[in-house]
Amino acid sequence: MNKLLLIDGNAIMHRAYHAYPPLTNSKGEYVSIVYGFFTMLFLVLAEQKPEYLAVCFDRPKPTFRQTLYAGYHAHREELPDDFVPQIGLLHTLLETMGVQIFEVDGYEADDLLGTISVKAKEKGVETVIVTGDRDLLQLVNDKVKVLMPITGITKTVLFDEAAVEEKYGVKASQVVDYKALIGDASDGYPGVTGIGPKTAAKLLQEYGTFENLYMRVGELPEKIGLKLATDAEQAALAKQLATIITDSPIQFDLKLCACSLFDIKSLRREFTEHGFNSLLKRLDEMYGKEQEQLGLL
Repeated sequence: MNKLLLIDGNAIMHRAYHAYPPLTNSKGEYVSIVYGFFTMLFLVLAEQKPEYLAVCFDRPKPTFRQTLYAGYHAHREELPDDFVPQIGLLHTLLETMGVQIFEVDGYEADDLLGTISVKAKEKGVETVIVTGDRDLLQLVNDKVKVLMPITGITKTVLFDEAAVEEKYGVKASQVVDYKALIGDASDGYPGVTGIGPKTAAKLLQEYGTFENLYMRVGELPEKIGLKLATDAEQAALAKQLATIITDSPIQFDLKLCACSLFDIKSLRREFTEHGFNSLLKRLDEMYGKEQEQLGLL
């Protein structure tokens, strides 16, 4: 079965930024993000051996979720001064390599990852999403897995359907309902006050879905039923905010994402210009000059 590797660009950029001390290239430009991103990319490419690759990014403009709820991401700090210039450099190097990049105003990278994973499944392609964002576990199914860094950018864990259920006590298909109940502090929205992860998982194990739980709220112990009833509107909004869109407006052509289209020669030239010696060594280990000379890359 063919495999598509999908990278959550923003999540991996942030992880790379915090995984390394400030690094500069031969021009004195900060490059911690670029170095960490490509280090992880090469590790995952070597491990997963996909036939296809794409990277999705957030855009700086507000998303529809911020329109729905003013508090969404409102608590997040401005990006550091040494972060922003690296975004453009990373885009340039990925484009030089021939990697397909997806980003759409008004949508998060999550929505693009969700949309592409659905399109890939329709073509019978297995998808592995690389992200540090647990929201994306809702996309896990028989054709979609999530590869999540747990230590820096090198140690990862692969979530399939069984792993999601073992970790959180709910099925991947229930992750949205689970978040509707517990909220998400990192995204800045509440769920049901007083309902924590254990209670949420237990309720969903018994009642299956968020909607069924609310239809039968009168059967619940009084304290839990009162909490659910009091915050019903808040929980419904949380579910809306947590749900990843899987039909966002993008043009996706799987053939253009083929790893066989990588322009390794041009990427090597860029790495040389920026003094990325360790990345050059890794590049040669993965895509030796012999292949390049044969015209395979």
